[in-house]
Amino acid sequence: MIRSEHCRAARALLGWTQQELADQADLGLITVRNFEAGKTTPHKGTLRLLRETFERHGITFITEGGVGVMLTDTHASQP
Repeated sequence: MIRSEHCRAARALLGWTQQELADQADLGLITVRNFEAGKTTPHKGTLRLLRETFERHGITFITEGGVGVMLTDTHASQP
C-alpha cells in the first residue's frame, strides 16, 4: 500500500502541490497534509484512491528490488 514517502515522492515527480493532489484525488487538503506529515494513516479506500490518482497520471510504484516511485509516462499528467 502507499506510504507517506511514496506520496511525497510521486507528488514531486508530477510537480504537484498538496492542494493539486487533493483536487485530483477529490480529497481534502488536510487529509493529504496529515498523511504526508505522518500524523494520520488514511483508510484503505483513501490510500487506494491516492494510488489510483498517481497511476492515472503516469506514476509507477516500484515493489521489486526496493520501494519507490517513478514517472513512466510524461504525457499522462497533461490535461
